[in-house]
Amino acid sequence: MAISQRQVQKMQQTLSPQQIQMIKLLELPAMMLEQRVKQEIEENIVLEEDEKNEEQEQVISVDEYLRGDDTPSYKSHVNNFSKDDKQRPVNITEGRSLQEFLAEQLGYRNLSEREQQIAEFLIGSIDEDGYLRRDLESLSDDIAFTLGIESSTAELEQILAVIHQLEPAGIGARNLQECLLLQMSQRRMDTPSRRMAHKIISSHFDEFVKKHYEKLMSRLGVGEDEFREAIEEIKHLSPKPGNLYSEGGMDTTPYIIPDFRLDYNDGQFDLSLNSYNIPEVKINHRYIDMIREMVSADGTVAESNKEAIQFVKSKIDSAKWFISAIKQRHDTLMRTMQEILSFQKEYFRDGDKSKLRPMILKDIADRTGLDVSTISRVVNSKYVQTHFGIILLKSLFSEAMQTESGETVSSYEIKNILQNCIDEEDKRHPLTDETLMNILNDKGYCIARRTVAKYREMLGIPVARLRKQI
Repeated sequence: MAISQRQVQKMQQTLSPQQIQMIKLLELPAMMLEQRVKQEIEENIVLEEDEKNEEQEQVISVDEYLRGDDTPSYKSHVNNFSKDDKQRPVNITEGRSLQEFLAEQLGYRNLSEREQQIAEFLIGSIDEDGYLRRDLESLSDDIAFTLGIESSTAELEQILAVIHQLEPAGIGARNLQECLLLQMSQRRMDTPSRRMAHKIISSHFDEFVKKHYEKLMSRLGVGEDEFREAIEEIKHLSPKPGNLYSEGGMDTTPYIIPDFRLDYNDGQFDLSLNSYNIPEVKINHRYIDMIREMVSADGTVAESNKEAIQFVKSKIDSAKWFISAIKQRHDTLMRTMQEILSFQKEYFRDGDKSKLRPMILKDIADRTGLDVSTISRVVNSKYVQTHFGIILLKSLFSEAMQTESGETVSSYEIKNILQNCIDEEDKRHPLTDETLMNILNDKGYCIARRTVAKYREMLGIPVARLRKQI
């Protein structure tokens, strides 16, 4: 094939660096935006935090100082905090971690130096739930590579058996069945219900997990009352033994900072963007003056200063782009939230989810004139603080469902009906998805069984067989 050269004219849309920066800032929640702004201040020498000293220094005369009894109370009150300030507990010490607690218990065991090293390595491989997820062969290879100790899986089994005797009960288990059996082994088998519970876990664990209760009672030859007592014993066990130890003070609860604040007083909404803790930035004018000093009166620049001027100019341009992107982010967020508020005004009055109107991203995109992808970035991981709680913006969007009468309702309404039906069902005979579909159809909601299954999974509710109780 001969090599040829030709001109081709085509249209191609590309994003500028400023647009890319804007998109990345738009999808950041308030907490991550604060970190991003601080990072930009550290990286760009031209940017600095705009510190506005709102509190003026109070000058007190000698005569006023001597009149101690006439001093206004607010001047001596040390607890003057604004409504935005929040008292947070200061942890003096974090305490011991789970691994440190287990290592301390090992010290009371009669182990050789080699066994102690291996045991500490195994303890370090236990996750926060208290399980040893990795297989012993892989751990044996890691021990040989890290500690230089050749160990067999049989030796690791012996040392792991010592770890299984430590507190909390069930620690170091490799699966749920072993975890429950370890906890049962540390209890006295002095009642028929405990002995029955141990037999169920050790010999009929699969049937127990799948809740085949009738089959289990038939195999064990017991009645409902005896079987129920055994199940109650199992319910007292912990599936995550690592959670039983809390001295380390590990707080896994996510800390949420709302991006918007919505107040409702006397029938009026007051919407504001939460910029608390997000530093305001500005360009340090000393660098602009520096460039002016390097440029002579006739506009020429010395050869030795050209590189410095070019560097400072690039930093100033980058700072201007960043400040502009922050402002554009604020404007886009407020514009979008105003339309969401207008669309869901009835819901925001009292927080009643039954008043949520069906709303998709395209609805807000059409009202704001923005692209659907932009609306998606705005609502993703963003929260609004209302008088009835902190709400995830994404949770306000729902599909529209049609009733027999032609009325359009939100999928939240159907989910609420599903939740209520399952809460009130007979747990001995839980409602199947097909039965739930018939109930909804009788109420006038045209819905298929697969849609019922989808909504049930979205609510975190298991299938009927796994909801069964005796």
